[in-house]
Amino acid sequence: MEKKYKVKVNDSFEFEFTQDQITALDTQKISENNFHLLQNNRSFKAEVSSENFLQRQYDIKINSNTYKVTISNELDLLIEEMGLSLGTAQMINDIKAPMPGLILEVNVEEGSEVKEGDYLLVLEAMKMENTLTAPRDGIVKSVSVKQGQTVEKNQLLIEME
Repeated sequence: MEKKYKVKVNDSFEFEFTQDQITALDTQKISENNFHLLQNNRSFKAEVSSENFLQRQYDIKINSNTYKVTISNELDLLIEEMGLSLGTAQMINDIKAPMPGLILEVNVEEGSEVKEGDYLLVLEAMKMENTLTAPRDGIVKSVSVKQGQTVEKNQLLIEME
């Protein structure tokens, strides 16, 4: 099976290349970030002006024009095809009760600014105290429970902005 790559330029244009097409390019490396290319009897100077290897994003300057290039390999294409995403976190806005229990303590109020990991409330369940923490930085939009209240599993406790 031949390796395939999808290249997105300036978030507007998409191209697909095979490993053979890339290998067949007439390129010469001039220095660490500078290249000389020949394509259809035309000469091009290319410079990699910035790179983010982990995100596979590069700024490429070709004959005085700069292009933002994102390269996706076979694994990236497969993940995208399956409707999944790598490296992106879901924004959690609702904190719900993980189990039925009793609210022992509420440490925040509406409008409170919280950092990831801050204690929000204490839930007693099965004679154990469970401290629920902020999943991300944010502002508390609403607190739906108060101290001494019993809650059911998946009941909304705190909503964040």
